[in-house]
Amino acid sequence: MSEDNIFREVDEELRSDRMRALWRRFAPVVIGAAVGVVAIVALNEGWTWYHANNASQSSDELYASFALIDGGDLAGAQTQLDTLIADGSGSYPLLAQFRKAGVLAKEGNVAGAVAAYDTLSNTLSNTRLRELALVLGGTLMVDAGTLADVESRVGSIAAEGSPLRNAAREALGLAQYKAGDFAAAKASFEAVINDPMVQSSTRNRIGYYLAQLLSEGAIVAGPAATEADAAATAIDEIVSDEAPAAETPAVVAPAPETPAADAPAATPEAAPAAQ
Repeated sequence: MSEDNIFREVDEELRSDRMRALWRRFAPVVIGAAVGVVAIVALNEGWTWYHANNASQSSDELYASFALIDGGDLAGAQTQLDTLIADGSGSYPLLAQFRKAGVLAKEGNVAGAVAAYDTLSNTLSNTRLRELALVLGGTLMVDAGTLADVESRVGSIAAEGSPLRNAAREALGLAQYKAGDFAAAKASFEAVINDPMVQSSTRNRIGYYLAQLLSEGAIVAGPAATEADAAATAIDEIVSDEAPAAETPAVVAPAPETPAADAPAATPEAAPAAQ
């Protein structure tokens, strides 16, 4: 055996010894880290499954409450929603709170419904959901409260830039109309009419309000009022079934036939007198 081979074998043995020593030193750390990664993945998968299972159950409970509401069992729906609010998973308890407030309003407990919406608006961190609660509460206060009650809830939402601005303007305009401030009501309604993003159904409904103000002599006819009057007329026709599905075509008198070349010309006495 040559001297080079001996040195190579000794070097390999030394390297092997060093590797075994390093493994004995760091093996617990490596194995522990691997076990930790596996445990974290298992816990994450387990939590995901648990959360999805609970969310599915909460979804079923929410739809069960909807079925009770549709069936007229409002008391049973309230119990179902209270259970979901207390024990639900995900965003379903929040949806249940909104629905519970709607059930209270449907039962005639407007004060309780407004209080529920006010609680949501004061506790929610999501700006859009908070605005939704304010608009829903403000809409109920149109009939149950004063103009100040409505303004305190929807006044800031009626500004440009809010996705719920037109719903807020509608509630504000109705409250102003109820309070006798017709000029302010007109301004609120026209802000909805002139919004290019407003839906056609909302535009027609607001047009009906403006047409009512116009018919009462509370406002002066203008471009918006003319458009509103046309929208109100269209709605009246739909509601009262005055618009026929298909109009009977008018009977058109046939055009006089061109006389043949060999036919004698009609004399003045033969032509019928115009009726």
